Amino acid sequence: MPDAEIIAVGSELLTPQRLDTNSLYLTDQLNALGVEVVRKTVVGDERERLTDSILGAAARSQIVVLTGGLGPTEDDLTRDAIATALGRTLVFQQDICDLIEARIRAFGRKMAAINRRQAYVIEGAEVLPNHRGTAPGQWISNNGVVFMLLPGPPGEMKPMFEGQCLPRLEKILPAQVIRTRWLRTVGMGESDLDQLISPIYTRYKNLATTILAVSGEIHIHLRARCTSAQEAETLVARASAEIEPLLGDRVYSCNGDSLEKVIGDLLRARNASLSVAESATSGLLGGRITAVPSASDYFRGGFITYSDQMKIQLLGVAAELIAEHSAVSEPVAKAMAEGARERTGSDYALSITGYAGPDGEKVGLVFLGLASPDGSEVRRVQWPADRERVRAFSTNIALDMLRRRLLGIQ
Repeated sequence: MPDAEIIAVGSELLTPQRLDTNSLYLTDQLNALGVEVVRKTVVGDERERLTDSILGAAARSQIVVLTGGLGPTEDDLTRDAIATALGRTLVFQQDICDLIEARIRAFGRKMAAINRRQAYVIEGAEVLPNHRGTAPGQWISNNGVVFMLLPGPPGEMKPMFEGQCLPRLEKILPAQVIRTRWLRTVGMGESDLDQLISPIYTRYKNLATTILAVSGEIHIHLRARCTSAQEAETLVARASAEIEPLLGDRVYSCNGDSLEKVIGDLLRARNASLSVAESATSGLLGGRITAVPSASDYFRGGFITYSDQMKIQLLGVAAELIAEHSAVSEPVAKAMAEGARERTGSDYALSITGYAGPDGEKVGLVFLGLASPDGSEVRRVQWPADRERVRAFSTNIALDMLRRRLLGIQ
């Protein structure tokens, strides 16, 4: 089965302000055809480097998709780089130039001379009309490798790929499908998890397994590429069925659902409600919960009580409690959760108080509270001294505390 590489072209993609989202879309589309994307490359507007990237991709893979660099300006070099890499010439096509001019005229503007550059087609290429912009795409077959040149703007690239590239790919690709099973876990380290499950997934020759550490969680991707959907689904299901018992209740999702989505489904099924009280995470927990559509079905609201005074005024935490134990303590975390539950009338409430850092002797110390109809509990955790990790990891553990309570897991 052919593999694919994606080359995103444009110096702007090498800055912190721009993100290459086209590659994510293309990977999803190619995977649906059973094509594995084995490499993604971002290249600036420099002809020699781009040409080298094209030659390297063509030597490794059978499908090469380039996005961007098809505009009219001097730094739009994709056409030139492909022509150089393949040893072909660029041919000016007047009919394409006329279409570009007509499109620009329709917007009440006169075509600039530099737009003529977009009418150059690589020798032997099939032109992919662009119904959303002025840059036509191109499809080239060369020594067993297919090259797709697509415009950079997603609004132009996506309809061109779906309408013109997908039908061409379907004709030349063998019948293959990729199926993926996403296991998500919380509460276990990456090395411990891999040591536990590697004897299983390494036995499968046609199974690609990826283990990702994501903000205190571990995600396991099981991917199978087979000749039929049933065969691929059976393979990932069999491997998953062997792995899940080893991980036990640490697995919170087998379909890629987020922890907050799982929590929302559990609350909705029980017709139960939730509120939060946050200090160290200052709204991050509530933000995760409400990122799920229809969270208003179960989420009552939250309190961001960053100061001691706000804990006292909004949540009813006793001033004496803070004076005796400090704001970052087990008694205060318990009082915060119970105060949020009482003031909102929710069935469940979560609280977080801690030292997020980055400075201080106790940085990374966090207390997580849970108040429910069955009583209250508090968990003490100590994270590495990294502010963002402290905040993200704390929301994970707080949500997992609630998941376990809702499922009756000790």
